Amino acid sequence: MNTVHIPASTPYDVRIGNGLLGSLGDTVKVLCPKAGRCLVVTDDTVGPLWLKKAAEPLSAAHIPFSVYTLPHGEASKTAEKLVDILNFAAAEHLTRADVFLALGGGMVGDITGLAAACYMRGVDYIQLPTTLLAAVDSSVGGKTAVDLPAGKNLMGAFWQPRAVLCDTDALSTLPQADFLSGCAEVIKTAVLFDAGLFALLEQTGPAFDRESVIARCVAHKRDVVAEDERDTGRRALLNLGHTLGHAVEAESGFALTHGQAVAIGTAVVCRAAAKNGLCPPEVPVRVDALLEAFGLPIRTDAPFDGLMARMLSDKKRAGDAIGVVVPETIGRCAVRPMATDEAAAFMKAGL
Repeated sequence: MNTVHIPASTPYDVRIGNGLLGSLGDTVKVLCPKAGRCLVVTDDTVGPLWLKKAAEPLSAAHIPFSVYTLPHGEASKTAEKLVDILNFAAAEHLTRADVFLALGGGMVGDITGLAAACYMRGVDYIQLPTTLLAAVDSSVGGKTAVDLPAGKNLMGAFWQPRAVLCDTDALSTLPQADFLSGCAEVIKTAVLFDAGLFALLEQTGPAFDRESVIARCVAHKRDVVAEDERDTGRRALLNLGHTLGHAVEAESGFALTHGQAVAIGTAVVCRAAAKNGLCPPEVPVRVDALLEAFGLPIRTDAPFDGLMARMLSDKKRAGDAIGVVVPETIGRCAVRPMATDEAAAFMKAGL
């Protein structure tokens, strides 16, 4: 097992290894000793596969629990579903001392975290990621949210979990397409911070050692969150590929996964950077090649005007400017503030 400590305003550990769901009961007892019960939030894909593995240690520890099951997919990450979770928790008589458990991928983790932040003005929650994307990115750092019709993650809060238990056994039931989608965030991390990891991925392809690579990605995110927990500075780097990626994802009607959209966004911004002389030409060549080696898309046929309209609704926009994360080389990036028309022209060069 690997453990990465996150020194946030509420410090916590991210534990990465096989069989960790079996320790869930003990984890709740130790971290939340006053909890009388738990609310497990999952979805209708993950629940049949992994709910029993989470329920058994809770029962063994004599911790009562209720289960709320969402329909799988981004379409469930809405304000309406958020309120439904809160009403369910109230009907189940959960108190401020009780604990929410997010068993699933990024959608489940995001909405459960926001529900925990809102319920009775804030209750504890524990992340139990079952996808690679959630393990390396969304379960760590305390960003919680649901989507609004205008765009992704526009309603949210910063609310740190009490722990993250990343049971790598859960990845064994992950469809290959979803695993590869999560690899987009691994590649993004390598482009941002870790040339050695990028080279390793070029050598191994998708057959990389899951536990060690997840721990490496979480450690990079730890460093950023420790410096900029509430996303007012350096944490903006983590948006590499996301400014355009969120727009691509929404324009597809969420037919593309988040990881596929981030892959396209990352590829586009790397090509744009090279065309504008901001990074060596080899950067987009290597990034495109690696993404394609992982079965990820690097281009979109979405109409440019639609993409720009969605990009300008992105929560990272500040007035008439938007911060675009641009690679300088593999393993080092910078945030460049751009006027909206400048950002549109920049992205068009990469498309």
